[in-house]
Amino acid sequence: MSRFEQYDRLGEPQKRGQATEAIVTAELIARDVSVLTPAYDNEPYDLVVRIDDEFYRLQIKTAYDGRNDGTVEFRTRSVRTKSEGYEREGYEGEIDYFAVLNVRMEEVYLVPIDDAGAATTTIRYEPAANNNRTNVNWHTEYRLDAVLDGLGSE
Repeated sequence: MSRFEQYDRLGEPQKRGQATEAIVTAELIARDVSVLTPAYDNEPYDLVVRIDDEFYRLQIKTAYDGRNDGTVEFRTRSVRTKSEGYEREGYEGEIDYFAVLNVRMEEVYLVPIDDAGAATTTIRYEPAANNNRTNVNWHTEYRLDAVLDGLGSE
């Protein structure tokens, strides 16, 4: 059974989020990245990583099939339930990166907050049918190893 099929069977978004956090954490640890977790669940970030004596705050997200073929999307706003309805809030100034699990491709991305959209971000892993290549977030730019290599050389 593929990871994608396993996610479908989880059903509840909270369980999927917990699975994503565990997978992303394991991928970071497997690369010898120091991973710190907040003591409380009320922080805007899920993890903090230490790379070459620098600390980076990560918000972990699960990406699912995008509206266009060859893409995945993830939400870049948190949604909290309040007595008066839903509250949507961005992460500007609160995190450094989104750590995103592309379940379909079984890849982890690190997307800088400055590269993320206001509500959602789309990452393309296959060329578009119309061959558009401008203003595209290519998955190769955000793959975990590529970004970690760049952070380690700064």
